[in-house]
Amino acid sequence: MVAMVGGGQLARMTHQAAIALGQTLRVLAVDAADPAAQVSPDVVLGTHTDLDALRRAAAGAAALTFDHEHVPPELLEKLVADGVNVAPPPSALIHAQDKLVMRRRLEALGAPVPRFAAVGQLADVDAFATQVGGPVVVKTARGGYDGRGVTLARDAADARDAARRYLSSGADVLIEERVAMRRELAVLVARSPFGQGAAWPVVETVQRDGICVEVVAPAPRLDDELRSAAGRLGLRLAEELGVVGVLAVELFETVDGALLVNELAMRPHNSGHWTMDGARTSQFEQHLRAVLDYPLGDTAPIAPVTVMANVIGAQHSPSMKMDERLHHLFARLPEAKVHLYGKQERPGRKIGHVNVVGAATGSADDDAYVADVRERAGRAAHWLSHAEWTDGWDPHE
Repeated sequence: MVAMVGGGQLARMTHQAAIALGQTLRVLAVDAADPAAQVSPDVVLGTHTDLDALRRAAAGAAALTFDHEHVPPELLEKLVADGVNVAPPPSALIHAQDKLVMRRRLEALGAPVPRFAAVGQLADVDAFATQVGGPVVVKTARGGYDGRGVTLARDAADARDAARRYLSSGADVLIEERVAMRRELAVLVARSPFGQGAAWPVVETVQRDGICVEVVAPAPRLDDELRSAAGRLGLRLAEELGVVGVLAVELFETVDGALLVNELAMRPHNSGHWTMDGARTSQFEQHLRAVLDYPLGDTAPIAPVTVMANVIGAQHSPSMKMDERLHHLFARLPEAKVHLYGKQERPGRKIGHVNVVGAATGSADDDAYVADVRERAGRAAHWLSHAEWTDGWDPHE
């Protein structure tokens, strides 16, 4: 049995993988209505800040792992002292919990990162902006995700306002240069306690309003040297940081052809959802294999291109029920693989995702082929969230 802190969609999908491995996934969930708590037979209700709840979740588990990175490090250290197999260990996880810790460690390892500085007072913002001589990003060191805790400053005054707001809330703050980038990429790897590593193909991620809306796997028209460098970087960071389980390394591909590390996540990740239908081993199965110290699975893709599109709640939920939307979708796009999270619909909320696997006869270097797979995935996801066909199709006409 494996225990996972958090009852969200990542735990829900990890539970699906656990069944095939003959495992039970115990989840620590805040509410019985949480996505994973709806499906797992073994649920502990409690919060990730409650040591007693964490201990109840970990009791008897072969490993304790994570649906999110928000568990206070001091509580994880107490679990380790209790003899719990925490995977990834707190010494690794801190690099996904604290952006300043992460930036400083990666810089010390010689990994490529944007220029950055800690902000203790507003004068630090002015000094850094002058040094960079260009646009900057102000972030909270902890807790931000899906665009939260991140301000793309319009100018120095906007950066000072953001820093003032974050500092007044008691947050640790950092400031970074705003990278001139061609696109965002991600490399997903896994590492076992034995030290075995495996990497999936580098993917392109598309963000809107700070939320990932699409992933194209593998990243089309990526220079072979950059592709290899990204994979090597992911595996090296997993080893250097002592990661156990899945590590997602979010990257910027700059306009001058370099790679810079943006974020780290030490758990299954949105950029890896395509692996559920497009790779020989999904990220969820691989994460379990890694934390259980099983030999890792084959990460090869099964098609030239797979596209994942997130189903994101519309501003106004459709009157058509989701079940009816599924009927229409499957009738029109039977190749679409739908993964819903059991969440109530609300604006901007990830309620599921759709994977479309391209035909085996295509090529990732064929722009029309890639565009077709992207269009179908996006059309399916938009239909599920809005009950509207993006191509204007009307079955009643």
